[in-house]
Amino acid sequence: MNLFQAIILGIIQGLTEFIPISSSGHLILAEKWMGLEQTMTAEQITAFVAVMQLGTLAAVIVYFIGDIVTITSGFIQGNLLWLQGVRDHSPRKAARLGWLIIIGTAPIGVIGLLAKKIIEGDATKNLLVIGVSMIVWAILLFLAEQFGKRRSEIDHIGVREALVVGVAQAFALIPGSSRSGTTITAALFAGMSREAAARFSFLLSIPAIGASGLLEFKEALHLLSGTNMMLNLAVATAVSAVVGYASIAFLLSYLRKHSTYAFILYRLIVGAIVLWVALSGR
Repeated sequence: MNLFQAIILGIIQGLTEFIPISSSGHLILAEKWMGLEQTMTAEQITAFVAVMQLGTLAAVIVYFIGDIVTITSGFIQGNLLWLQGVRDHSPRKAARLGWLIIIGTAPIGVIGLLAKKIIEGDATKNLLVIGVSMIVWAILLFLAEQFGKRRSEIDHIGVREALVVGVAQAFALIPGSSRSGTTITAALFAGMSREAAARFSFLLSIPAIGASGLLEFKEALHLLSGTNMMLNLAVATAVSAVVGYASIAFLLSYLRKHSTYAFILYRLIVGAIVLWVALSGR
């Protein structure tokens, strides 16, 4: 891998991690287009991408730093007060949201650990799987737009909604599904507004992306040895952070006034192209 290829991967990661069009699907397509599988093993590529996600983790932390501080301090204070029998409602809202993020993270954490070898293997880079996933989740997102009530804001969600979104997030382990796509789809089905769905999706991404990147980081140091490779990884991670921050700002602003139909159409077109390539053997 050269520096140009690393920058391309960083841009794609930053653009597609938060916009519901599938980061894994686009990254795998880019890897095949650039011929990375000829110079790197599947494990090396997976490790590179997983660590590069720390850039998008930095982006979401910086963007939501105010929310994160409020949730963290409220979580600690609210639970301490509850243990002491004090009924102070001021920090309990933040504590409740903290618990909902933990509940929503549990499914992908369990499945991710159990299926780690499969996730890192060649099977997850199958173009047929990517194409089908992109189309299936485009259809599901369309149905969510049609039938979701879009009434609930982030302060009004409960355990049921958190579990629904959390289970949907686990489907993002299938390439082509999109972590933001699956979670926003589920959130819309659960009755959240578009902006609330995106905000909860982004907050839910913090432990998921963080765990994935940090778990792979130590292993990546062995798999991605060499000064040039580590430089490429550092540059790709920095690029993904800058582009990821811009993507978050764009999507939240966009969803205040628009639907997700543009992303649905894009997924259908790209999914059809991927299926054509997979079935034609090109």
